[in-house]
Amino acid sequence: MWRLDQSGSAFGKVLRGERMVEKKDNYQAVTLGGGCFWCLHAAYSEIEGVVKVVSGYAGGTTGNPSYEQVCTGRTGHAEVVQVDFDSSVISYEEILDLFFVVHDPTTLNRQGSDVGTQYRSAIFYHDKRQKEIAEKKIEALNSEGIWANPIVTELVPLEEFYAAEDYHQDYFKNNPNQSYCQVVINPKLRKIRSKFADKLKTT
Repeated sequence: MWRLDQSGSAFGKVLRGERMVEKKDNYQAVTLGGGCFWCLHAAYSEIEGVVKVVSGYAGGTTGNPSYEQVCTGRTGHAEVVQVDFDSSVISYEEILDLFFVVHDPTTLNRQGSDVGTQYRSAIFYHDKRQKEIAEKKIEALNSEGIWANPIVTELVPLEEFYAAEDYHQDYFKNNPNQSYCQVVINPKLRKIRSKFADKLKTT
């Protein structure tokens, strides 16, 4: 579980293992839900300026939930990623740009064949600034008419973030030949590699 500090960043101990990131003034954190967390984890891991990505759960009422519990839809949690990034390299706005490309923000409680409230589109903001920027981003995208339907992304404050079980971390990297990775994640990665070619890590 991550605790928020006064600056609105989330750097600290998690309940499952020790996933620490050295806190620097230009480091920020964002928590996002956009379907299966394996997809977002794989996408953000390729972006320059992203320091760490942790798959987990947020938005519910059950403390320290298991994956099996979240899958029931009764915990209220969404599958999310917590992205720690260096704002001197990539901005929060750019983090959101990728978010709105790598998933469909207009489908309620589903992404493709993944259906349920745990797969909802959500931005769990860490401070007032993140909320305001996300609100403006959603308003601008809706006005552009990119999608036939309006954005249904939930915009709520982050209260608790629970890291997922170890086998969910770096799932795509560790299981590249798994069918879900081939059929669902790979097309998303090809899309962001094309659209965000100038933002990709070089190593």
